[in-house]
Amino acid sequence: MDAVRVSALRQHLVGTGWLEAVGGFAGSLWRSVSRRGAGELLLIGTEAYEPWHLAAHLADEAAWSAVPRLAPTLLRHAPPTGAPAHLAHGLSRLTGAGRGATLLVVAPEAAGAPLLERVQDARRQGATVLALDGAAPAEPGDLGGLAHERLAVGTADEEPFDLAQHLVSAAAGRARARRTALDRLAGLAGRLTAPPAISRW
Repeated sequence: MDAVRVSALRQHLVGTGWLEAVGGFAGSLWRSVSRRGAGELLLIGTEAYEPWHLAAHLADEAAWSAVPRLAPTLLRHAPPTGAPAHLAHGLSRLTGAGRGATLLVVAPEAAGAPLLERVQDARRQGATVLALDGAAPAEPGDLGGLAHERLAVGTADEEPFDLAQHLVSAAAGRARARRTALDRLAGLAGRLTAPPAISRW
């Protein structure tokens, strides 16, 4: 989806509360990957759904926003033999995911028990778990219950799952731009309100 269509979608969703939810989730993603001591971002789908497009868009946003850790490593349930290096990472990578790592799990439908067990183990080891999933109520032990933060996507035409991923990736890339602008304003305010410096000369 191009930037014009994303912008049009944003305008369509103004006032629905959806943009605020996406912005909050994307901000959590940005903070998790950019905090001190942050490790890699691991992007995981389900056996039936691999979030290829989200991986590509996050990589683009990482380059644009100068936050390299926003570029994810896509983990696949069954990478085929001979797959290119960036598409050959299996779920075994979750074994070493601990403190500092961010797991972004994308599941339009219920995640299977084997994946949930691996995600739970990674969370116990200190990984931050973010979930972009269907709108079923969160229950203990399911993906929504395991996630530190969750964005539940409805099935209405206004909120299709693929569009939600575009909005999340775009908002995650802009999070740094907004923070940088606020930092500049805060710095300017600090200089304007500080007492005049006394010259040593």
